[in-house]
Amino acid sequence: MDFHPTEEQAAAAGLAARIFRDLATHERLAAAGTGSDAELWKALTTAGLAAAVEEVGLLGLVLLLEEQGRTTAQVPYAATCAYGILPVAAHGSAEQRDRLLPPLGTGEAVATGAFPARGRITSTPDGRLTGTAPAVPWLRDATHVLVPDAARTLWLVRTDAPGVVTETVETTAPWSAGRLTLTAAPAERLGAEGAYEATLSAARTAFAGLQAGVCAGSLARAVEYTSTREQFGRPLSTNQGVMLRAADAYMDTEAIRVTAYEAAWRIDQGLPAAEHALTAAWWASEAGKRVVHTGQHLHGGMGADLDHPVHRHFLWGRQLDAYLGCGSELLSELGASITEITEITDVTGITDVTGITGIAEGEHA
Repeated sequence: MDFHPTEEQAAAAGLAARIFRDLATHERLAAAGTGSDAELWKALTTAGLAAAVEEVGLLGLVLLLEEQGRTTAQVPYAATCAYGILPVAAHGSAEQRDRLLPPLGTGEAVATGAFPARGRITSTPDGRLTGTAPAVPWLRDATHVLVPDAARTLWLVRTDAPGVVTETVETTAPWSAGRLTLTAAPAERLGAEGAYEATLSAARTAFAGLQAGVCAGSLARAVEYTSTREQFGRPLSTNQGVMLRAADAYMDTEAIRVTAYEAAWRIDQGLPAAEHALTAAWWASEAGKRVVHTGQHLHGGMGADLDHPVHRHFLWGRQLDAYLGCGSELLSELGASITEITEITDVTGITDVTGITGIAEGEHA
């Protein structure tokens, strides 16, 4: 496998980095409160960075979301791509692709997903959905919601359709989240059997990439702070305890990144990747939580300031931990999946058990 980005992927990531760096400033983020930054979202879509996901694939999206995570930019980028552009492109009919992809690419339409399936929403044969999703990220911005029913069939629901009610919900991170209530709401089916599992794996991988960026941004702030803050006449970064914690955080961040890259690469190549996506999500949840705690702790008393930029990384890291499903839940699902893996013996008689990545090295990579 080759994790080197293509020329198109590198160019898109570089452009995203510049836009996020220029517009997702601490002052603008503070002014946005718990809402999204409409100007930043317009800048991203005008630059073609939403539509580009069709071309750069999931690995390219992971690179782009890393740049969003570094700045904790408050835009519905991850949700629109993971629950809108990618599943419509992969599983939608020709008519659905022609109708939905252009407005999703320009930002005229915004997508999100009521994932993962929890069996709370039921459907009728004619496509009427009933049930509740307690907290859907970026629902307040969304025009479309990708909803899996109890049978794990995917349905696309418009938020302005009859029978659809959205209510504001505040989450740990300011993700413009909301509660989705459906009462015989009309919906259109997206994809056939297997679309739910493929979409869930891609979304887990995408949000793991977002967490890699959140952690990298938190660690970068901690390195800058401890390198300039002096105690007893020398920088904090020269203390062995500080160096060890920063080193552990760096290794955790790299583990999140490489497992997300691997899962994304496999999905782009059409290879089995459910266990790899779970592994990436596990690292993003378990290790991500450690990294953002370290970033806050290395700031000392400044880390306790709710208005300090590093605190935003802490909130995002904890939100992603909860959203991905917390480490123990993901590990349980991964273990159950591994026990169901079919052993495939090749002509040489060697048994190849696929789908086990990263866990054997232990929690601290």
